[in-house]
Amino acid sequence: MGLNKFLTFCIIFLFSAMTAIAQEQKPLLEVINDLEYNFDVKFSYAVEDVENVKVVQPDVNNTLQSIIAYLNATTLLNFKFLTERYITISTSDKTIDICGTLYTENDNLPLYGASVVVENTNKGVISNTEGQFIMEDVPINSQIEISYLGFEKLMLKAIDLRSNTDCNVLKLIEKTEILNQILITKFLTTGLQKRIDGSTVLNTEQFGILPGLTEPDVLQSIQALPGVESLNESVANINVRGGTNDQNLILWDDIKMYHSGHFFGLISAYNPYLTEKVTVIKNGTSSQFSDGVSSTINMKTKNDIKPQISGGYGANLIHADAFLEIPISEKLAFHISGRRSFTDFLSSPTYENYFERSFQDSEIETNSDNINESNRSSEFFFYDYSAKLLFDLNENHKFRANFIGIHNNLDYEEFFTNENDETESKTSNLQQRNLGFGANWNAEWSKRFSTNLSGYYSQYNVDATDFRIDTDQRLFQENEVIETGLKLNFNFRISNAFNLLNGYQFTEVGILNATDVSVPAFSRTKKDVLLNHAVFSEIEFNNNSTYIRAGVRVNYFQKFDKTIIEPRLNLRQNLSSHFALKMQGEFKNQSATQIIDFQDDFLGVENRRWILADEQNIPISESKQGSFGVEYSKNDFVVDIEGFYKKVDGITASNQGFYNNFQFINAIGSYNVKGIELLLNKTASKYSTWLSYTYSVNDYEFKTLTPSIFPNNADIRHSVSLAFNYSILDNLEMSVGGIWRSGQPFTQPVEGNETVQDGNNTFVNYDTPNSDNLDDFMRLDASLNYDFQLTKNVQSSLRFGVINMLNRKNDINTYFEVDPNDNENAIRIENKSLGLTPNISFRCQF
Repeated sequence: MGLNKFLTFCIIFLFSAMTAIAQEQKPLLEVINDLEYNFDVKFSYAVEDVENVKVVQPDVNNTLQSIIAYLNATTLLNFKFLTERYITISTSDKTIDICGTLYTENDNLPLYGASVVVENTNKGVISNTEGQFIMEDVPINSQIEISYLGFEKLMLKAIDLRSNTDCNVLKLIEKTEILNQILITKFLTTGLQKRIDGSTVLNTEQFGILPGLTEPDVLQSIQALPGVESLNESVANINVRGGTNDQNLILWDDIKMYHSGHFFGLISAYNPYLTEKVTVIKNGTSSQFSDGVSSTINMKTKNDIKPQISGGYGANLIHADAFLEIPISEKLAFHISGRRSFTDFLSSPTYENYFERSFQDSEIETNSDNINESNRSSEFFFYDYSAKLLFDLNENHKFRANFIGIHNNLDYEEFFTNENDETESKTSNLQQRNLGFGANWNAEWSKRFSTNLSGYYSQYNVDATDFRIDTDQRLFQENEVIETGLKLNFNFRISNAFNLLNGYQFTEVGILNATDVSVPAFSRTKKDVLLNHAVFSEIEFNNNSTYIRAGVRVNYFQKFDKTIIEPRLNLRQNLSSHFALKMQGEFKNQSATQIIDFQDDFLGVENRRWILADEQNIPISESKQGSFGVEYSKNDFVVDIEGFYKKVDGITASNQGFYNNFQFINAIGSYNVKGIELLLNKTASKYSTWLSYTYSVNDYEFKTLTPSIFPNNADIRHSVSLAFNYSILDNLEMSVGGIWRSGQPFTQPVEGNETVQDGNNTFVNYDTPNSDNLDDFMRLDASLNYDFQLTKNVQSSLRFGVINMLNRKNDINTYFEVDPNDNENAIRIENKSLGLTPNISFRCQF
C-alpha cells in the first residue's frame, strides 16, 4: 500500500513538473521572432513596450488570428492587424478597469466623496460611502490622481490599480498643517463639505447638483444652507441670519470685492470653473478676518500647477464662458477665464424673465405717456474675466498674482418728437465695474513655521447717466470705492494638536460719491478716506475629540483715534462618536456700508451707494454674535440644531431701505435677531436629501424714532427648505427641491388718510412700520444633469434647470406711491418674483 502511494505521488509530481515546463514563460521578443518566421509576418513595436514582457509559448499549430487574440487577452499590450502581413503592438489604445478602497491613514476610516481622476482628463469618479471606487476603460499608461480636501494627493499608475479579486486598499495622509478638518464629506450634495469649525466649504470641481441650478453658481449655491437666503432672489442681496447684503464680507483670492452679482444680482459675478473652493462662515470667524458683521464668503481659485494644459468651455441661455490652465514649465503656470452674456444681440426666454424681474416697475417697463413702447429700447450685457500667475520657486516658496474684472452695462434709449417736429433721442447709461489685483507669497521656513504675505487693490465703480425726458433733465451719479490692503500672517505649528497664528493687517479705504444735475444746475462731490491698522492672534487645538479656536483682533482707526477689540471663539466637543456640542462667538466691525438713495434712483431702479463711516451721522457698525448647538451624525445621517443670537449696532435708517415714514430720516440704531436652525441631512451613494428649518425674530431699535422698536425688513419668522437628489444612472442625476418662508414685513398707508402734504410736496402717510406681512413665499425648482464622454479627452455635461416650476406669483416687495391722478390716494406697487424660468447649459472639459 505504501509503495502504491509512493508511485502515485511520483506520477503526479512528474506530471506537474512536465506541465510547468510546458507552461514556462518565454520573453515576448522570442515569441514575436518565432511568429514572424513561422507565419511570414512582420511586427511593428517600440522595444521598451515589449522587452520586459513574458508570455506562455502559444501553440504554433493554431491559426495566427487565434494566437494574436490569445496575446491580446493575456498581456497588457494591444496587437492589431494593419494588413494580413503587418501587425502593430502598442499600449496607447489599451484600456483596463481599475478599483480601490480609500481609508484615512490615522484612524482607518473610509473616505467618502474623494475625487479619483485620470490625470489631464475629465474622466473620474467619486468614492462611495465605503470609500470604494471603480472606473472602467482607463488608459493603461495613464496616471491616476486621488484627492480629498484636507489630505495629501495620491498619484498612482493605472496599471497598479488594475481590478482583480480584491480592490487595492489605499490610505490617504492628512495634511499636517490642517487642524480644521473636514467633518462631513458630502453635505447636502457632492462637493459641499462641512468643517469641524462649523464653516461650509463648496468644492466646485466635485460639486453635484442643486434644484434649479444649471451650474455651480457660487452665491446661488450657498443659499441651500440654513440661515442663508435672499428675500428678493438676488445674489446681491444675500441675508445671513437676518443681516443685510452689505454686511457680508466677500473675498476672492484675498481681494475684498464690493460687487457680487451680474444682472443686478440675479447671477453670481464669479466664474465657478476656476474657483476651487468657497468657504462660508456664519459665526466663530477666524481673527484674521474683519469686516462683514453678518458673514464671510471666502473664495479661492485653483492653486496647483498641472503638468499639461487643461480647461473647459460652455454656455447656457444667458452667457458663454471658457477657462484655461496653461503650464509654462514645472514651476510656472497661467490660469485665465472669461465669460460674457449674449443678451445684447440674442434674447432667450430666460433672459426675458430675468429682465422683466429686474425692471418690472422701472421707467424701462413703465414710462410716461409720450414715450411709448416703440419709441424706447434697452440693451444690457455683462462680462467678467480673471487671470492668475502661479510661480513655485521651490517646494517651500510659492508666489501667486491675481487679477479679476467684472462689468455690467445697461443702455436705455428714448426717441421723442421735439417742438419742431424733429425726432431726437437720448440715451441713459448705467455701468457697474469691480477690478481687483492681488498677490501673495507663501513661505514654509520649516516644518513648523510658515508665513504668508499678501496685498491687494480693489476698485468698484457705478457710473449712471439718466436723461429724464419729461423734465428735460440730465442726472449723473458716480460711486467709487478704492481699497488697498496688506496682510502678514505668521503660522507656528506647536505640535500635531496645537497651532498658533499671529498677524498684522493694514487697509486704506477711499469712497467717492458725486451727483451732477443739469436742470436746475447742481453739483456735489464728497470723498472720504479711512485707514485701519489691525493685529490679531489665535490659537487652535484639535485632539480629535475637542476642537478649540480662540483669538482676538485689535483694530485701530487712525482717523478717529479709535480702538476696537474683537474676541473670537469656536469650540466643538465630541461627547461620543455620534454626538457633539458646539459653541461659537465673535465680535466684528464694519466701516463701509451701503445707503439706498430713493430720491436719486436710476430709471426707477433702486440706487445703492457705498459710504464710509464718519463716527457722526454714520458710525462704525459693530456686531456681537453667539451660538450654541448639538450635532448627531451616524450612518451618513446628520441632525444639526443650533440656536443663535446676534446684535448689530451702528446701522442707519438710510441703509435699510425703509418704505415707511422713516424713509428720508437720518437715524442711528441697531437690530437684534435670535433664532434656531435645524438641519436633517441623509446621504448615500445614490441619493441625498435634506430638510432645513429656521425660526427667527428680528427687530430694529431706533431710540430717536417712534415707535423705537419694530420688525426688521428681513424678519422672516419661518423658513423651510427641502430637496432630494438622486442618481438615476452613473451619469444621470436629478434634483428636486422647494422653498417656503413667511412673507417679509411691509408698511401700509393710514387708512382714510393715505397721503400728507409738506409745502408743495405730497408724501405717502405710512402707518405703523412693518406691521403687515406679504403672503408666504413658495417655490419649487428642479434640475437634471447628464454627463457623457464627447471624445476620448473631452468630458461633457448637459444640464437642464427650471426655477419656479409651478409659476407661482410670489410677492417679494411692496411699497406705495402717491397717485399721480389723485394726490389724496396712494397706489400700491408690487414686485413679483421670477416666474417659470427654464435654463439649459452645455459644458466641455479637457
